[in-house]
Amino acid sequence: MGYGQTIVCTCSPGISSYLSQEISDLGYQVQEVHPMSVSLKGSLEDCIKLNLHLRTANRVLILIRSFKAAHPDHLYQALSQIPWEDHIPRHGYISVTGFVKNQHILDTRFANQKTKDAIVDRLQRVRDERPDSGPSRDQTVIYLYWVKDDCHVYFDTSGETISKHGYRRMPFKAPMREALAAAVLMASKWEPGVPLVNPMGGSGTLAIEAAMIAKKVAPGLLRENFGFMHLRNYQKESWKDLRKQAEDLVMKDCEPLFHLSDKSLEALRSAQKNAEWAGVKSLISFEQNDFNKIDLPQADGVVILNPEYGTRMGDVQQLVGTYKDIGDFFKEKGAGYWGYVFTGNPELSKRIGLRSSRKIPFYNGQIECRLLEFELYRGSKKSADDALDKKQ
Repeated sequence: MGYGQTIVCTCSPGISSYLSQEISDLGYQVQEVHPMSVSLKGSLEDCIKLNLHLRTANRVLILIRSFKAAHPDHLYQALSQIPWEDHIPRHGYISVTGFVKNQHILDTRFANQKTKDAIVDRLQRVRDERPDSGPSRDQTVIYLYWVKDDCHVYFDTSGETISKHGYRRMPFKAPMREALAAAVLMASKWEPGVPLVNPMGGSGTLAIEAAMIAKKVAPGLLRENFGFMHLRNYQKESWKDLRKQAEDLVMKDCEPLFHLSDKSLEALRSAQKNAEWAGVKSLISFEQNDFNKIDLPQADGVVILNPEYGTRMGDVQQLVGTYKDIGDFFKEKGAGYWGYVFTGNPELSKRIGLRSSRKIPFYNGQIECRLLEFELYRGSKKSADDALDKKQ
């Protein structure tokens, strides 16, 4: 039995359109786009490439088999027919995760356990060997998607989520996930070659992601272990070749157009360390200062702020002044820039006092958020529109 050739790349809510664009940019034809996933056709080698290059994805799944299963016993029987011995290495370790919505299942863990039992029981019969199993995702990971009587079983070729890009070893407070930061950048007017200013930079995720994109550093280059490495038909040479191709794309010379500031020295040190691990520290200037005291270094560019919004930290009343100050900062210093505020508090966003040109929906974990876009044109709006037309 070969792989089903269906690949599903999962993502957080609100990000699938950006993930779809990434996949297309890598030369693949997207089959379907759903709120939390994008599907395409491909091979295990394609999964390796996707794991290496995707910035906005959570996981890359490759289909093993689809079947009907109305009851847990049907699930066990169908899974027992799959030749797991052809795919799982000897003396291996497996973990099972999944999404289940079936009338007979009250707890997804029961379905995951049933799946694990079917796999290890078959390997016991065929090999006289039971692989170790547990919650760790650092080796062979099986993903079960079971809704009503439709069942799809995948190998999770990522293992641990690829929404973490491997450089953020010193997070500060409630940092934005790397995949979300990449999507925010894609949604904005920023692109490589455009200056990016990131006040309230925290642990540096937005600035680091932008610098990595500009330098063409594939996020998978910072990681040594993936789920695909623990499948029997994994070819180590494929990983080496694709990794070498990605390394060759990294730009040796890149303009330092990234400016990060934060009033906290601890945050700034965290950002500097993270940028060093990402290999982009030399591209970013770091400044310890309140956001409204910094000067925007070029005549135009993009400035993105990710202020607290009172849900997980910070008192809402105390933040009212902060949001008003952001509006004043944009008006006083932002002429010629595109300004962005990422927030999960619509009431506080009104305190900015400027009309946004776009309100782009995102989720930060379970919190519904918006990326607010402000056109901070100098002079008349018509002259700003004419300048943008020339740029495009």
